[in-house]
Amino acid sequence: MHWGGNWGYEIDREQRRFAHRVIDEAGIDLLHGHSSHHPRGIEIYRNKVIMYGCGDLINDYEGISNLPPEFRSTLKLMYFPTLDPATGELVDFEMIPMRLRRFRLQRASMEDAAWLTATLDRESRKLGARVELQENGRMAVTARRVNQREIP
Repeated sequence: MHWGGNWGYEIDREQRRFAHRVIDEAGIDLLHGHSSHHPRGIEIYRNKVIMYGCGDLINDYEGISNLPPEFRSTLKLMYFPTLDPATGELVDFEMIPMRLRRFRLQRASMEDAAWLTATLDRESRKLGARVELQENGRMAVTARRVNQREIP
C-alpha cells in the first residue's frame, strides 16, 4: 500500500486504525506499506504483520546532496516474513540489512546493521514489536507482549 510520508518515523493514528481494520475486516495477513524512502516501524497486530514503510530497495537518489542525513537512506532492508499457510499468522520474520552503492546492493556492515536495528527497534517498540540483531548480521522481528488496546 502506498501511504505515509516520504521522511520521518511518525505513524499517523488514522493509518494505524486503517491497518487494523484491513486485518480485522478484510482478512489481510500482511500489509506491505511503502512511500517512505527509509524503513519505518513494524507492528505485529493479532499475529499479522504491518510494515508501515519498507523504504526504497533501489532508487536513483545517490549523489543527491539535500537528502535528510539522519535517515541514512543508503541503508536498505530485504524483508523475509514467513506466514503459516493455513492461518496467515506470522511464524518467523527476518530482515537482511543492505547498503546501496552505485545502484548495487551489498550486505551492510555490522556497524550499519546495528544502527538500523537500533532505529527500527526504537520505532517498532512503540507499535508492540521488537527488532534484534542476530550474530549472522540478520535482523529478527518478534512481537512484544503488550496489551492490544484500541488506538485512541
